[in-house]
Amino acid sequence: MAPLELKELKEQLQELLELGFIRPSVSPWGAPVLFVKKKDGSMRLCIDYRELNKITIRNRYPLPRIDDLFDQLQGAKFFSKIDLRSGYHQLRVRDQDVHKTAFRTRYGHYEFLVMPFGLTNAPAVFMDLMNRVFHEYLDRFVIVFIDDILVFSKSRGEHEDHLRTVLGTLRQEKLYAKFSKCDFWLEQVAFLGHIVSAEGITMDPSKVEAITKWPRPTSVTEVRSFLGLAGYYRRFVEGFSILALPLTQLLRKGVKFTWNDDREKSFEALKQKLVSAPILTLPSDIGGFDIYSDASKKGLGCVLMQHGKVIAYASRQLKPYEVNYPTHDLELAAVVFALKIWRHYLYGETCNIFTDHKSLKYIFTQKELNMRQRRWLELLKDYDANIQYHPGKANVVADALSRKNSGGLACLTLEPHILSDLRRMEIGIQVGESGGYLARLKIEPNLITQIKEAQKDDGELWAVLQNLEVGKQSEFRVDEHGTIWCGKRLCVPDDSSLRESLLTEAHSSPYSIHPGSTKMYRDLRQHFWWSGMKEDVARHVSQCLICQQVKIEHQRASGLLQPLDIPVWKWDDISMDFVTGLPRTRMKNDAIWVVVDRLTKSAHFLPIQKGYLVSKLSEIFLREIVRLHGTPSSIVCDRDPRFTSRFWKGFQNAWNTKIRFSTAFHPQTDGQSERTIQTLEDMLRSCALEWTGNWDEYLCLVEFAYNNSWQASIDMAPFELLYGRKCRAPTCWDEVGEKMIEGPELVQITNEKVAIAREKLKEAQSRQKSYADRHRRVVEFNVGEKVFLKVSPCRGVRRFGIKGKLSPRFIGPFEILERVGEVSYRLALPPQLAHVHNVFHISLLRGYNYHPLHVVNYSLHEIREDLSYEEEPEAILDRQERVMRKKSFPFVKILWKNHPEREATWESEEAIRSQYPYLFET
Repeated sequence: MAPLELKELKEQLQELLELGFIRPSVSPWGAPVLFVKKKDGSMRLCIDYRELNKITIRNRYPLPRIDDLFDQLQGAKFFSKIDLRSGYHQLRVRDQDVHKTAFRTRYGHYEFLVMPFGLTNAPAVFMDLMNRVFHEYLDRFVIVFIDDILVFSKSRGEHEDHLRTVLGTLRQEKLYAKFSKCDFWLEQVAFLGHIVSAEGITMDPSKVEAITKWPRPTSVTEVRSFLGLAGYYRRFVEGFSILALPLTQLLRKGVKFTWNDDREKSFEALKQKLVSAPILTLPSDIGGFDIYSDASKKGLGCVLMQHGKVIAYASRQLKPYEVNYPTHDLELAAVVFALKIWRHYLYGETCNIFTDHKSLKYIFTQKELNMRQRRWLELLKDYDANIQYHPGKANVVADALSRKNSGGLACLTLEPHILSDLRRMEIGIQVGESGGYLARLKIEPNLITQIKEAQKDDGELWAVLQNLEVGKQSEFRVDEHGTIWCGKRLCVPDDSSLRESLLTEAHSSPYSIHPGSTKMYRDLRQHFWWSGMKEDVARHVSQCLICQQVKIEHQRASGLLQPLDIPVWKWDDISMDFVTGLPRTRMKNDAIWVVVDRLTKSAHFLPIQKGYLVSKLSEIFLREIVRLHGTPSSIVCDRDPRFTSRFWKGFQNAWNTKIRFSTAFHPQTDGQSERTIQTLEDMLRSCALEWTGNWDEYLCLVEFAYNNSWQASIDMAPFELLYGRKCRAPTCWDEVGEKMIEGPELVQITNEKVAIAREKLKEAQSRQKSYADRHRRVVEFNVGEKVFLKVSPCRGVRRFGIKGKLSPRFIGPFEILERVGEVSYRLALPPQLAHVHNVFHISLLRGYNYHPLHVVNYSLHEIREDLSYEEEPEAILDRQERVMRKKSFPFVKILWKNHPEREATWESEEAIRSQYPYLFET
């Protein structure tokens, strides 16, 4: 050992002796010692027990699979990691076995009284201990891997209880943690080489850095080491086995180590894939799974997805005998491989399997099967699986697994819609230098010619010809070329692909640009005829992904009105909201806090500053509301960050007040506050025109006037219902005057007026519901269906020179997880929208019509918390000068983010420079 290591050895031996972990020994056994560097740079004393381990009977207690541990974390948002202090040393060694742990050093012969590091059975024994200690809580809110403990919870309140339970258990069992290695109340945590968060799992950046700096292997041992580390993260890499094939060939027996270009490319490709590995989501108990599978002569690949998000990738190389399988069997082998490897996810769950091999759709009804297919079919029947055809051009998820570079490059070069699909799936494309020229010529016959040729093979049209010969079907005719016409319209044969091509040309080509079903049918019927054309056109338009995302609904609003329950007593149930955007006054107020009693309709208008902290708002609430009316039972409010803050929730919870949030982006839930704010703004505008001074100086008079104005819903003024009598005002001095009302009589009158008001509110609600429902329609969705979500462009944002006019109206589709109440639904949003509350009113949703060619775009990073978004420029492509009225104005051609170059627009340089100055920094 080096002098520094000898010094460290002496210190650690003395420390272990003082702690009572070791003692001097006269044992015939003796193992050498060595040091291993820890993460924090300190040295850990380790004993080389290899000879002892060779003659030790193995403890077969199982260690948990890493993937199984992570699967338990679905839905967790808060994490705490606990690391035991020298965990092995907290377990005693049986007295008759102590002498076997002896080790020799320069400073003496010692033996362990506690379990040392390096014994072959140490992990299994300690894992057994931890499982018995936490047996009651395992997989509920605790997962354990040897001495690493992870506590996970779905809310802060739960996490506090869970931490108290776990720490109490450790104290009871006299197991001690090292505080410096523990982390508490984290929203993302490093655990077992991964980073875990509410969004999912990704690779630990420190491990990624080690992979990127890995030098080129110079021996089979180094290749095995690299593949061992890379293979630990294979679930993050699509087609891992195919990429690693050139390297794994070196591990085969009898293969000489030679490093060539293919292996260098494989080595660098694996490193690149691991560096850019995606976030994998965790499986949910709600909803089924989707599998995208594909096979080639190089290997099998599949992707497991749920709610549109990737859970894991899997792949393997073909076995020698599988290379001779026909294509049908290879594609089926990929499906079977996916079902076997993910059986723990898929067994007992609904599963959609997407394959680009069309004949697999009919495997369950196929009559003639070979023995291999029969065996696989028996396995398929154990699952609730539905095999669907997904064309290769749309199945970019799994199809990129194992296609040859040259063919793929030519295809990508000449078919830009596939490039578009790849961009939507966020798949990076790198084109390297090539010594040759790649080209492909795709020649398609004219569509009309195809139709005429296909007529010859259509049995239904041959029947028409026979009817013509006997004098029937007079509306049909045959021209001199043998083409069948219905009047002046060309008859289209019963060929689904041909009709689909014609419909696509009439709907999605640059010369048609997505007309509605009626217009499209009118255009087509002038030139073509086939039976059921109108229904086919309607179906095609309804399934168009672009139309579903951008076209407005010309129908009544979805969802019937659901009124809130009527309060029992005054100021027991209230609602509140803010009026912002007001001019700053001398007292620096620029907003109004509106608080309304839902029974009496009386309101308080409180002048505040927009930047007030929640603690300041709590003081105002105590002073102006609680002091005058007591604590309310419930508060109806929107999802303003101040109302959703932890402080505000805790403050109201202390008063036992329930907060009832309105549905996200549906202000009609708190229609009372919205209507009161309208009236308040009208009154403030009137005051601003008639009086001078700051608006907060006459806000008290506005509140007085509002509370003394007659309200239709209660058939009296709020003041009268609140206090049992009318307020003295210039218009009613004579009526109120010096009239005295005795206490008991006032109480009786007040109770009567409350009862009358509640009846009036019921009548008003019934009247409002009847009126509102006339302009609404009943729409319901089922759990598991997919829907689009309505979004709106941010105000003032210019795109193509028009504010928000050309932006999509809907994003998605997203799967429905559950129904919340009568008219709201919880959606499975992707990680990019984790900041958005996931419960939405039905009026914000639109049903999704599925089509196998749809490739969904999840570029949602610009969506804000309020479901608005702003288009951002990415680059300046060109410049030009335009002359208007003898003046020259500079314009720039702007490429917008997430849009192709063909959608670039010319904008005024002055406007772009003022709004996005960073574009002009060179």
